[in-house]
Amino acid sequence: MVHRTEQGVSSTSEEPAWKQRAVERSTKAAKLRAEQRVERFLDAAQSIITEKGTTDFTVQEVVDRSRQSLRSFYQHFDGKHELLLALFEDALRRATDQIRTAAAGRSEPLERLKVAVQLLFELCRPDPAAQRPLFTEFAPQLLISHPAEVRVAHAPLLAQLTELMAEAADAGRLRATTTPRRAAALTMQTVMFVAQSSGVSDDENAHPITADEVWDFCAAGFAAQD
Repeated sequence: MVHRTEQGVSSTSEEPAWKQRAVERSTKAAKLRAEQRVERFLDAAQSIITEKGTTDFTVQEVVDRSRQSLRSFYQHFDGKHELLLALFEDALRRATDQIRTAAAGRSEPLERLKVAVQLLFELCRPDPAAQRPLFTEFAPQLLISHPAEVRVAHAPLLAQLTELMAEAADAGRLRATTTPRRAAALTMQTVMFVAQSSGVSDDENAHPITADEVWDFCAAGFAAQD
């Protein structure tokens, strides 16, 4: 409500403190319930993926596994694609945390970068035992159909690789003309594409690309010559 003071200056009266507290408490409770419902859908989808070893499942399967309603599902997700995207973003954040932890175990900047590149390759390559279809099935499809969403999902990983690249640059371990962020983006895309393309071959004489080979190839593009 707007009223005028004795000096004729307009001011807006605030709502009572008790009402603000009540609304805030109600909003927090509703947000918490929504987060819990979302987590149940995500957990259900992840368990199905783990069992099947593929992202080939239906929304109804997720709804049944979560013991929630179809209506509730569509209140939080537009469809299966958005659900998979949420799982993919979570998987990338976990991968980024793994890479950060592994790299922190090395003292030399270029060695930290090497660990990061090799681990990223291992996390993204097809491995029937590891069952990572979000990376090997969904990610390649997403890159073609929703490139903007790919950029958002990869942002934490790109930031981590850029940080490692910048540390190596500061230590004089990169070529003088290298731009850390651009080099990180090129490296990330190269490593993930090569990893996702190196499927398990039935040819026993085949020689799959290794993490060492990927590192050697990438490092030749940005590492300073000794």
